[in-house]
Amino acid sequence: MAERDDVRRIVAGLPGATYDEDTAACLVEGAKFGWVWRERVHPKRTKVRRPDVMVVKVDGEDDKQALLAAHPDTLFTEPHYDGSAMVLVRLPTAGVELLGELLTDSHRLVLNRRRAGRGRRSRGGGRSRPASGAV
Repeated sequence: MAERDDVRRIVAGLPGATYDEDTAACLVEGAKFGWVWRERVHPKRTKVRRPDVMVVKVDGEDDKQALLAAHPDTLFTEPHYDGSAMVLVRLPTAGVELLGELLTDSHRLVLNRRRAGRGRRSRGGGRSRPASGAV
């Protein structure tokens, strides 16, 4: 069984990663790679924070589907995340080892994407604009 303290400990061991207590989010270079799920319990009310469930980024739809199939009691998704490479993790049923693997992989994925994005901007000078000059 994984707990919030396990999340903090795992994140503390990842290079450049921090855990924001106020937002309950795992960050690397300012980008989230895991956060507390907010459940929609009523269509016209604010989402409710669920500290026993985390959202974690994964490496694409194929990875998402494989993880969901391999861990059906621990990982799930909801319509809000359809088409997004993210899984929801039930901490009470997740082992610390699985949680560590998910957070480590998510951290690496987000960090690599951030660094790749910086490399493109430094070579190209920023975002491109349409050839017509329209904004």
